Amino acid sequence: MIPVPLLSLLIWLPIFGGFATLAFGNQRANAARWFALVVAIVTLGLSLLMFTHGDFTGASMQLVEDKAWIPAFDIRYHLGVDGISAALIALTTLTSMLVLISAWTSIDKRVSQYYAAFLILEGLMVGVFSALDAMLFYVFFEGMLIPMFIIIGVWGGPRRVYASVKFFLYTFLGSVFMLVGLIYLYLKGGSWQIADMYGLQLSATEQMWIFFGFLIAFAVKVPMFPVHTWLPDAHVEAPTAGSVILAAIMLKIGGYGFLRFVLPIVPDAGHEWAWLVIALSLIAVVYVGLVALVQEDMKKLIAYSSVSHMGFVTLGTFIAFGLVHSGDAHGVDAARLGLQGAMVQMISHGFVSGAMFTCVGVLYDRMHSRMIKDYGGVANVMPWFAAFVVLFAMANSGLPGTSGFVGEFMVILASFQKHPLIAFAAATTLIIGAGYTLWLVKRVIWGEVGNAHVAEMEDLNPREALVLGVFAVGVLVLGVWPKPLTDLMEPAIANLASQIVASKL
Repeated sequence: MIPVPLLSLLIWLPIFGGFATLAFGNQRANAARWFALVVAIVTLGLSLLMFTHGDFTGASMQLVEDKAWIPAFDIRYHLGVDGISAALIALTTLTSMLVLISAWTSIDKRVSQYYAAFLILEGLMVGVFSALDAMLFYVFFEGMLIPMFIIIGVWGGPRRVYASVKFFLYTFLGSVFMLVGLIYLYLKGGSWQIADMYGLQLSATEQMWIFFGFLIAFAVKVPMFPVHTWLPDAHVEAPTAGSVILAAIMLKIGGYGFLRFVLPIVPDAGHEWAWLVIALSLIAVVYVGLVALVQEDMKKLIAYSSVSHMGFVTLGTFIAFGLVHSGDAHGVDAARLGLQGAMVQMISHGFVSGAMFTCVGVLYDRMHSRMIKDYGGVANVMPWFAAFVVLFAMANSGLPGTSGFVGEFMVILASFQKHPLIAFAAATTLIIGAGYTLWLVKRVIWGEVGNAHVAEMEDLNPREALVLGVFAVGVLVLGVWPKPLTDLMEPAIANLASQIVASKL
């Protein structure tokens, strides 16, 4: 048993470190960078302690902290992690450290405030993944909007104010529906504890309304079609590090919400309305992938790609409902496969999308353009950079041996057991994804040097190589050896699948 409250440290160390970073002001920018990086490295190190001090061989929550917070309403400061949340917290702390390194020279105004915003955002995201009290979850869920709103609105592109307001309104208004659902569950059961909400006996009508409240909140976050339109604007206008965190971590909170709230609390409504989510997921996988094909802005192309690939997360999650009819062992195994594929896809997408947005940032730092037409023949002057881009493009296309293949294949395989046509529609993303990704590589990386500006570009510096190298290791290790990750999450996934099955008995 670890003698310190580890989860609290993971939440509050970066938050207080962020406020401390503000003290450096604008005159000591380099000191602010180093201080923030040290805080991020220590937080990453602490997150690794979860795996040495927690027993994830079972489905029970580990490293639990439980203290009274607002006794009048029985709201508690209740934290804990299972294999699902531990994996997402580790991804959060690793990615947060990498984005601080990647922004080392690209941000030269209000440096201390910039680094402080990312540290505070990191702590709030860890809070989302570790909260076991529904109101505490909601506070962290809403609180993380503030630093990202500031990041886009202050350090973003020419239309940054429009993009930041659109981002905030979509996500904030969506989560209001979740708050209404949580309040109803509290009034029904007298407890804000998420585990207590799992045992509530809800009528079909109650489940339906709560299901749609949760669906709106988490669909905006994923984002699902048709509430995805805020994401391309936010990505295009956000600074590179903001785009990386948005794609690699914040979108995963929507998928995590479906696993933590919808599946266990309103399983009957999940069974009833799974067809709707599956249909919207397939539209995201196919239609939004086609939209990515016509983009001329690299960031916007990758943003639409994120919507398409995140469609696998919601498809894998809700195909699990459709795979269970009688609670038989085959249905349980199939549901577990779909849920496991959704989780692997979330982690994989964190590496792949984070890497691709970082690559766009590397080019933008040299040319100050994201337009595909302004490039060409980059491999001739930046061979090491080109090698990384091709690797991440292969992963984004779902090439076997990369992380992009593993989660998608598991979801397709699970979908095939529900209906071959669903699996076929989902599998088209392997073709469409290869289409827009490889066409991007052809126009930017291959061929003759496009112009004099491209000819003057320099290859990766050690700092950029480090960041892309870490992403590359994640993509390859997860693609070749996903077993440690699937073993980590399996008990929690099996528990979710059994809850879905139990609701059908």
